[in-house]
Amino acid sequence: MQRNRKYRYMAAFVLLGAGVLVLLALNICIGSVKITLPDMLRTLGNQERNGTAARILWDIRLPRAAAVLILGGALALAGYLLQTFFHNPIAGPFVLGISSGAKMVVALVMVFLAGKAVRVTSASMILAAFVGAMLSMGFVLLLSRRVSRMSMLVVSGVMIGYICSAVTELVVTFAEDEQIVNLHNWSQGSFSGMTWENVEVMAVVVAAAFAVVFLLSKPLGAYQLGEAYAQNLGVNIRLLRIGLVVLSSILSACIVAFAGPVSFVGIATPHLVKKLLGTTEPIWMIPACFLGGSAFCLFCDLLARCLLAPTELSISTVTAIFGAPVVLWVMAERKKERVA
Repeated sequence: MQRNRKYRYMAAFVLLGAGVLVLLALNICIGSVKITLPDMLRTLGNQERNGTAARILWDIRLPRAAAVLILGGALALAGYLLQTFFHNPIAGPFVLGISSGAKMVVALVMVFLAGKAVRVTSASMILAAFVGAMLSMGFVLLLSRRVSRMSMLVVSGVMIGYICSAVTELVVTFAEDEQIVNLHNWSQGSFSGMTWENVEVMAVVVAAAFAVVFLLSKPLGAYQLGEAYAQNLGVNIRLLRIGLVVLSSILSACIVAFAGPVSFVGIATPHLVKKLLGTTEPIWMIPACFLGGSAFCLFCDLLARCLLAPTELSISTVTAIFGAPVVLWVMAERKKERVA
């Protein structure tokens, strides 16, 4: 039995890793200018930046694909942490209003600081998004103490998201004409316009958060079995809950700061990965969720760019098409379990 589980885990990680690599190559090669796989490998090997194809590869497609890989994994990991924290299968940054809170503060920074000719850096964007995410998370936590049913908590999170979105729309009315287009595209969710500077910042932040989350895999495993059980094993529940809040907010902030709010990835991916692995053990779920989120977002971003080319769809439109049915399926499965 133990050997069969190990084979299943190995097969799952091979499948996820291969999926990420294939989708990464497709995202780099497919576009308005076709780049063949041999040309891509040759350009990457020689690091040549002469010629139109090489500049498209190095300056546009590679940083965008790298950003999608990093942020997609971060989004799925944030969803997994929130589902573990609230013991709710449909908890996620988008559903609980955390992404909307981050979007609100980032919009404030983009409009009012940029309007005063202040340079907005990647770090300041992440900091602004983190403040917004923590504000929304704070309201959700306050409501969780007064609401006994988790379904009402999700409804409360959706309402918080609507309030934050309304404030964001109000802020946009004060933006200048050239800012409105950028704000609109960003608020709908988009990975376009990524630079290597953005990739470097997000890679450092996400890698640090991932490392901390992975180190918490054993306490998380105990926490999943109940708070009393975890306390008996010596887990500091208060510190663990604070860590989950901060880490999920950092990951959510990083996504919103660079790509805007992206829906359903944080909810759907952990459930798909759980079915693939056949386990809920954090030591396996944490890296698998990251790979699954990367593959999911790479697939959706490829469709967003190519489905109605040259028009590009917002990434949230595509992720909702594939993610929403998963959420409905999860809710139906839970209803069957209760009936049984």
